[in-house]
Amino acid sequence: MRKLLTGIGATVLTVLLVGLGVDFGAAIAAEYRLSRAVRSAAGLNWDPSVAILGFPFIPQAMGHHYDEIEIKATDVDHPHVERASLEATMHSIGIAEASWLIRPDAVLPIGKLESRIIIDSAHLGRFMGLKDLMVEAPTVESNDATGGTTESGISGSEGLVFTATPTAAGFDQQVSVAVDLSVVGPERTTLVFTPTGVLTGPGTADQDVPEDKLTAILDAFRATLPDQRLPFGVAPTSQGARGSEVIIEGITEGLTITLSEFTQA
Repeated sequence: MRKLLTGIGATVLTVLLVGLGVDFGAAIAAEYRLSRAVRSAAGLNWDPSVAILGFPFIPQAMGHHYDEIEIKATDVDHPHVERASLEATMHSIGIAEASWLIRPDAVLPIGKLESRIIIDSAHLGRFMGLKDLMVEAPTVESNDATGGTTESGISGSEGLVFTATPTAAGFDQQVSVAVDLSVVGPERTTLVFTPTGVLTGPGTADQDVPEDKLTAILDAFRATLPDQRLPFGVAPTSQGARGSEVIIEGITEGLTITLSEFTQA
């Protein structure tokens, strides 16, 4: 009897392992095809990272509905800052008309869409003329146990800590400045950096500046960055920092997209 039970247990385990392998393999195939489809449709130079989330995968494919898809494209050509990263997180994706291997020309109904442009400190610093720029979340949020951030980890838009050497202002030491972010313009595609004051103390460059240099130093951290169009044309709903990156994010619900809209001209 023990041998029989052992044999049955081994058979069941084998079937489960085979099933898991098939499910995993199907998910990998679907992610690869979707990555290639996004690259082709959106005109990217290389395959973006794609993850179809939720387990198991095969019941989602058979039900013509994916729970969640993440698309991340790094080092994308972008106006003004040269390179940026683009991200989209889709929730509740209908694939009845697209097949489980999503085609480049697929039309996809989406329950909820989170869209982001991510600009790292190095590229932003070159644009602003601050070659050693480092960006951090507001000090209050960094010290807050809850993080004070959005669900995707983005800080608030006020009081970001920008640290750099403002050589254009005739100052050769690193300074930390509080900077507010806002999005303006008729299409809400222009990101505005507004410095509000020099910061000192822990977590900053802790550098005082002479009164006669203050205006010039603040102006060195002032900038306007146009043409920031989010993937799939989503309107911005927040902007802030995550790590040493500036992020513009838009969240919307109930729309239909095509993969070609991942990049916006």
